[in-house]
Amino acid sequence: MKRQTRKDLKTDKFALEVKHGFDFLNVHRAETIRYGSIALAVILIAGGIYFYMRYQAGAREQALADAMRIDNATVGNAPAQPSLLHYATQAEKDTARAKALTELAAKYRGTEEGSIAEFYLASDAAEKGNVAESEKRFKDLVDSAPKPLAALARLSLARVYDAEGKYDDAIKTLREAMANPTVTVSKEQAEIQLALEIGKKNPDEARKMLEPMRTDRTPISRAAVQALGDLNPK
Repeated sequence: MKRQTRKDLKTDKFALEVKHGFDFLNVHRAETIRYGSIALAVILIAGGIYFYMRYQAGAREQALADAMRIDNATVGNAPAQPSLLHYATQAEKDTARAKALTELAAKYRGTEEGSIAEFYLASDAAEKGNVAESEKRFKDLVDSAPKPLAALARLSLARVYDAEGKYDDAIKTLREAMANPTVTVSKEQAEIQLALEIGKKNPDEARKMLEPMRTDRTPISRAAVQALGDLNPK
């Protein structure tokens, strides 16, 4: 279903609920005299919350879109384009990007847009070799992000732990991912990642985990076959 259609349906549903509210007040006119102010307050509060939430979602989406525009900005002597932002240097662009993402992540922590911004910041930190900051940010995502994004953050956190040599923490995190599957990270995906981590110390145990998954002729089986090939030889 298209996004605009979903929004229209939400608007129609809200309008219908308000109509029912006023119908109730008209039918129960005597009670309205006594309780009218309460009923009206309920309708106004419901409407205010609904439209506030819609506005906030729009503001979050716009803030994320504005931050992402910086990625496409031109730099230095590159020809300026009316539809793109432009920065004098790469350092200036990087600073603007980090500022926009940091503000978005802080202001909208726990929302989808805020979590996406935090994900970018955590990934950027890892890419720059600042694994301590990356670990901190991914941990926060695991605790605060919507479940689908938290699941992806959990896998990323396990990789950061691996880079830090924190084998036990990586194993624990991947077992948690297996125990909490989502639409973004299935139990089998987490198990394959766990097998690869275990395989660094115990290839035989890892093979026992992967072998049952290699025969189904599905994306999971192909990933399991690839993982078996990546294990250290006996």
